[in-house]
Amino acid sequence: MYMTLLSVHELTTQLAGPPGPLLIVDCRFDLADPAAGQRAYDAGHIPQAIYANLDLHLSSPITPDSGRHPLPSPERFAAILGAWGLTPQTQVIAYDADNGAFAARLWWLLRWAGHDAVAVLDGGFKAWTASGGAVSTEVPHPLRTTVEFVPRADLALTTAEVAERVQRPDWRLLDARAPERFAGKVEPIDPVAGHVPGARNHPFASSLGADAKFLSPDELRARFERSQDGVADDRTIAMCGSGVTACHLLLALEHAGKHGARLYTGSWSEWIRDPQRPVAKD
Repeated sequence: MYMTLLSVHELTTQLAGPPGPLLIVDCRFDLADPAAGQRAYDAGHIPQAIYANLDLHLSSPITPDSGRHPLPSPERFAAILGAWGLTPQTQVIAYDADNGAFAARLWWLLRWAGHDAVAVLDGGFKAWTASGGAVSTEVPHPLRTTVEFVPRADLALTTAEVAERVQRPDWRLLDARAPERFAGKVEPIDPVAGHVPGARNHPFASSLGADAKFLSPDELRARFERSQDGVADDRTIAMCGSGVTACHLLLALEHAGKHGARLYTGSWSEWIRDPQRPVAKD
């Protein structure tokens, strides 16, 4: 069972091995062009892969109080998983263009749903094609299943819970956005620039090498321990702009053997919905 990352070679072996419950999900997406991922999938994808759109499948509609990518309701996500043919024995493999930023969202959602047999393809579609992996335009039609789950409440925190914990020295809030966004110097997406007071910047890109693949578990562990500064893994919270790339931090933590960190699901775009909440810069 793969639970964090798997390599192109390991996925190739899975596809060539005996038939088994395997679900491959293409999560390619572009925040500036939400239809780009579907176009890329239609042009060619890893054989047997189905497509998941961040806005349509991995989020729920935005509300006046939510961030930009609220979690899907358990009922809706269960229906989506059922349409994909998920069973308790299914090994899920998620991938995106390269760095895993969107695939990690599906990885976290499945863990939230209690399905641990899910991993992200290290290096994504770029690594797959660079290795000579086959590409298909065939769209699978899996047999529908019935999926029921009770969300794991211990994996997620609300804005109110984050606002209380970030003030305590035994909790650490890590912000996965780029340094210039964290510092409030630029803000290309949200209407307010800056960060939650007390948060520390840990860009999700710092978990990757130049090839867009994850660093070794030892290197990841060392980098996180500097940012955590003595705080326990299960008292570490990951956030970003809307709760998507924060999942990348959680994936990197798990791959480094650091378990129990939580997601601030609403993240920055929800924090700033209330102008009374404080904002820090620099």
